[in-house]
Amino acid sequence: MVWKQGDGGLLPLQGDIDTINGVHTPLDSGQTRLQELGYKQELKRNLSVLSNFAFSFAIISVLTGITTLYNTGLKFGGPTGMVYGWVFAGSLTMFVGSSMAEICSAYPTSGGLYYWSAKLSGPSWAPFASWLTGW
Repeated sequence: MVWKQGDGGLLPLQGDIDTINGVHTPLDSGQTRLQELGYKQELKRNLSVLSNFAFSFAIISVLTGITTLYNTGLKFGGPTGMVYGWVFAGSLTMFVGSSMAEICSAYPTSGGLYYWSAKLSGPSWAPFASWLTGW
């Protein structure tokens, strides 16, 4: 633990000491919240531009997924249906993403959806909610 001089003597200072340089690195809000939940941050939480693109491409795969739907969309809805359908579905997806971002900021753990569903459902429903989320 790191200490700093305060009015009432030595006060604990939240954060870690860089073992190589001996510099104090303060905790960010995510690390502070993890400490409140009783966890220590162990995973690296920063991605380079290339890593971010690779992760997004692997999970979402817009570049390969969008072309498979052109035939169906043009056949049954036409260009107008595809444009307005994209805008409508995209806006609803943003609402879901905003909700998940809010939950993620409250529970910044590596368990993700499974942990969130367990914590939000309560102790009696936690195993079923986590299983249902994973299923």
